[in-house]
Amino acid sequence: MRVFLDTNVLVSAFATRGLCADVMRQVLAEHELIIGEVVLRELRKALRARLRLPPASVAGIEELLRESEVIPRPRAPSDVDVRDPDDRWALASAIAGRADILVSGDRDLLEVATLSPVRIVDPRGFWTILRKRRPTR
Repeated sequence: MRVFLDTNVLVSAFATRGLCADVMRQVLAEHELIIGEVVLRELRKALRARLRLPPASVAGIEELLRESEVIPRPRAPSDVDVRDPDDRWALASAIAGRADILVSGDRDLLEVATLSPVRIVDPRGFWTILRKRRPTR
């Protein structure tokens, strides 16, 4: 599955142990991670400003993520009417990257999930999807 992780999921994955970190590990191990340049830019800012990570740590995280498919900034934001204009760019990146699913904890994106051409779920919803796909013994 081609999985696009939104900035808030990535920040949580690198900041704490828990669901988002588990989701990230699972995606890296068993799926195709899709990252947008717009998300990488937001992530760098969040890691520096909110988490106060040193520049070397931020660079290491970005280097790890750039091993995945990176989608250039789209020419235009998504036409789905998302309240936050930055989310329209993330959604456009997921669409351009032909993502099967966009995982986000952002309420603004989750509220427009039914209008999106890409399936949008929160981390718990994605985890549930992963568990249902596993074969039982």
